[in-house]
Amino acid sequence: MEDWTEKYRPKTLRDVVGNERAISTLRAWAEQWNQGRIPKSRAAILSGKPGTGKTSSALALAHDLGWTVLELNASDARNETSIKRVATAGAINETFDNAGEFTPSRKGGRKLIILDEADNLYEKLDRSEAEGNLGDKGGKKAIIDTIRITKQPIILIVNDYYDLTKGGGEALKSLCTVIQFYDVNPNHIVELLKRICRQEDIVADIQVLKTITDRSKGDVRSAVNDLQSLGSNRKQISIEDVDVLGYRDRETLIFDALREVFKTKSLQNGRDCMRNTDVQPEMLLLWITENLPREYLDIEDLVRGYDAVSKADLFFGRVKRGRAYELWSYACDLMSGGVSVAKTHSYGNTHYMFPLWMKEMKGNQSARMLRDGVVKKISMLNHTSDQKTKEMILPHFQAMFRNNTRFACRMIKMLDFSESEVKFLLGEKHLHKMKDVVQCAEKTDEKQGEIEITAVVKKKVEEEKKESSDLKQPSIFDF
Repeated sequence: MEDWTEKYRPKTLRDVVGNERAISTLRAWAEQWNQGRIPKSRAAILSGKPGTGKTSSALALAHDLGWTVLELNASDARNETSIKRVATAGAINETFDNAGEFTPSRKGGRKLIILDEADNLYEKLDRSEAEGNLGDKGGKKAIIDTIRITKQPIILIVNDYYDLTKGGGEALKSLCTVIQFYDVNPNHIVELLKRICRQEDIVADIQVLKTITDRSKGDVRSAVNDLQSLGSNRKQISIEDVDVLGYRDRETLIFDALREVFKTKSLQNGRDCMRNTDVQPEMLLLWITENLPREYLDIEDLVRGYDAVSKADLFFGRVKRGRAYELWSYACDLMSGGVSVAKTHSYGNTHYMFPLWMKEMKGNQSARMLRDGVVKKISMLNHTSDQKTKEMILPHFQAMFRNNTRFACRMIKMLDFSESEVKFLLGEKHLHKMKDVVQCAEKTDEKQGEIEITAVVKKKVEEEKKESSDLKQPSIFDF
């Protein structure tokens, strides 16, 4: 499935949503390069929250000016050696365009060097050195040296300008033009969502689009992701469908949490992500489980990732059943840090999907309410718990109800089943019996009916007791 954030990424600066002042400043900086002279600030820093259009603006700029793009993001090796081999070499040498034609810089032939998520790289530099991992060592110094000698435009993209320029990055303040991107105006986001709906042939009420926009808090990428989560394989979106998304604090986006878990190789980074994300752990576990096979393409990485997820789910189950809240931290560490260190490869950008299980639960809500009503009536009659009735008794009750008209008639009268409950018990394949069982319900013997169902319950309870006595209680050390 194609990622809508890529499919509808703006091709030109005219199509970028919001941040008109930032776009104007960026265009003016680029025009200095395009006129055949090297400006005082050879690099630009695009700073702002995720989803405000920084990367899209850089790529659209290159498209408008006909520049070749050389991009390094967080999934690439960006230590001193790799930066000098790729970025520095590209910064001082001429290049061919995408069509294979050579145009020298003095005649407008430029390449745009983009370093995405630069602040995240530098945050990880200190941690990786402390952990003995020299994978990113020297990257900051190499970038500063490259900017000082570059003959080609360079753009650094960051979420946090302070993180980029602190410590050894102090020199970047004087070397670069800083362009700040802000949250996008909600009206602009609504118009973009309208355009996407028209392109995808989706009917969505304006209130639906406004609700998605309000929850995005100025994050265009987040709004488009939410629209795709709701609109994939559908032609209409109602306001009830939006409720399944739940309200999320966009300061700690769940998509950013997933990226941190899946992209980092540090156990501590993965654990910190869990602590800083305002999402219920059980909810985040569903997101991780759904998107793990989309991210970890290597089969061995996937197996280790699912092993960590399954153990986390096991601990959550024990917390819920036995109120053993001391196991909560183990579950959180396994689903975050455990999944992070399970991989041995680096993977590119991935579009994360809304958990299918939650969508199905939303769609089956009315059926589950109907089932629970039937279970409640059977439980009260037999003095059994709802859980035991649902798991042990209901399947056999339904089988008898569908295959024994006499039994079905007595149960309808005894338990006062409604028409919708009768349809649920019969199922699609046996709906032709609906008229017969309803008509004969008034002629049944309630006492005899009670004897029949009680016999079924007693038999199932005895079977359950026998099975339970043979089961060994699991230990937390059983894996």
